[in-house]
Amino acid sequence: MATIPPSGNPPSGGAPPPGGYPPGRPPYGGPQYGAPYGASPKDYWRFQKEQSRAAWRAQRSVWRAQRDVLRAQNRSMRVPSIAGPIVLIMIGVIALLLMTGRLNADQFWTWYGHWWPLMLIGIGIVALAEWAIDLRRDNPPYRRFGSYGGIIVFLVFIGIASAGWHHFWGPIRAQFGDNDDDFFSLGEPQHQMDQSVIDTKVPANAQITVQVPRGDVSITAADGDNVSVKAHQIAFASTDEGAKRIFDAQQAHVTVSGNAVVVKVDGNPSGRTNLIISIPKSASINVTADHGGVTAAGLGGDIDAEVQHGDMEATAIHGHVHAHMANHADFAAHDISGDVTVEGNGSDLTISDIHGKVNLQGEYSGDIHLERIDQDILFHSSRTDMGFARLPGDMSMTLDSLHITQVAGPIHIETHSKDIEMSQVYGDTNIEDRDGRVELDMAGAYQVEVKNNKGDVEVSLPPGVNQTVDMRTHNGDIVSDFPLQITGDENKTMTGNVGNGGPRLVLSTEHADLGLHKGDVAGPLPAVAPRVPGAPPSPKVPHLKASKSEATPTPVSQ
Repeated sequence: MATIPPSGNPPSGGAPPPGGYPPGRPPYGGPQYGAPYGASPKDYWRFQKEQSRAAWRAQRSVWRAQRDVLRAQNRSMRVPSIAGPIVLIMIGVIALLLMTGRLNADQFWTWYGHWWPLMLIGIGIVALAEWAIDLRRDNPPYRRFGSYGGIIVFLVFIGIASAGWHHFWGPIRAQFGDNDDDFFSLGEPQHQMDQSVIDTKVPANAQITVQVPRGDVSITAADGDNVSVKAHQIAFASTDEGAKRIFDAQQAHVTVSGNAVVVKVDGNPSGRTNLIISIPKSASINVTADHGGVTAAGLGGDIDAEVQHGDMEATAIHGHVHAHMANHADFAAHDISGDVTVEGNGSDLTISDIHGKVNLQGEYSGDIHLERIDQDILFHSSRTDMGFARLPGDMSMTLDSLHITQVAGPIHIETHSKDIEMSQVYGDTNIEDRDGRVELDMAGAYQVEVKNNKGDVEVSLPPGVNQTVDMRTHNGDIVSDFPLQITGDENKTMTGNVGNGGPRLVLSTEHADLGLHKGDVAGPLPAVAPRVPGAPPSPKVPHLKASKSEATPTPVSQ
């Protein structure tokens, strides 16, 4: 008869205890298994397996907690490099300057494509300085650049791409002109040919349409009733036969149908055709130039031009001038008897000696200069609205400044972030500005209202003027050369009469100062000069600014 081991353990051999009893239990000192194991050894070993898994999970949770603690300790010792925020700030500033037009995009990318390695040098200098500082610490931190590594790699890629693009595109633009031509024929020899002159008689009051896909157009007026077209063709081809095919494909044609005359050139991406057109003085002309500039001089009728990739210049036009510009092109008009209208997307505007009205609408990224405009001047963009009755003097406007000398009202200007300086102002004046300074030198007693925000306002009145003054500022000072009482502390006001009182002068600003000063005596406003009849001047009339072909343009802010 078997005996029960005194230790209460099951019999040797590893077999489960009989009758469904667990180890240490009856008949070895404990109760029977019970649910859910019952008397099955299989259920017991399953129970042991589940217990082992639970223990493993618990141990794994401990290991994970220890790993997270170690990671947190490592992160607490890691300090981000200041190079990342510096790069982000630089990107934000440059993007803001580009979006607001203060920085010319083409010039910037040209510069960046040439000098982008300076960025890596700057980041390296910052990292070296941080390393030198960390050496002096008892517990130097671990610097990390990984958060900004992607940005730096992206900027390097952009720099390399910009350098390659400008290196590749520069010779093309020099070859094709500044007209954004296609460059499918880069490297092909250049062939030139003058097409036979086309001389066609047209009606006296003909309406002439010119369509040139690629090439410059020069238009002049001549005596007689003929349209004369001289076409100079350029082709890029490896053989003479290929050049001849291009020449044949871009021939100039003249079609006459009643009063409608069409001068057309068929386009070819491997060439261009420059036209010199002479038309009757009484004819009007409509020009569409896709890749080329337009020059018109001495015309007796109107000219309407749409210029996509090129500049336009109009001189000594007896009719009206209307231009639609695109792609930041320049526009110049001098000695125009009729109205001048410019719209679209341009760069520099240079307009002088206009006997009609001037209407400028669109977005312009360059300098705007006007001189001697005899009738209304209107300007409208997404940022600035202004209008004058007449401009005997001159006006220059950039992105951040507006200078006007000798102007007749009524005058209305509404803009922001622009310093305004006006002298010899004749007429009622209304100005709204912010984040800019306003200075007015009035030529007499006129209704004046200036509303500014975060910008000083200075107004000068001529001697002996009679004016009613109302000036108010919040968180600013008031300075006056006239004996008027200033009241208030945080909100200062100055009201009263200069002389016997007269037209109201209302000035208001916030977080800036107001000034009322004694100015000088202004001379009489120049009268409108009568137009002197005579032969129109040649196309080489002196311009207020050199064209791109005569001088290298200096960088501008607008």
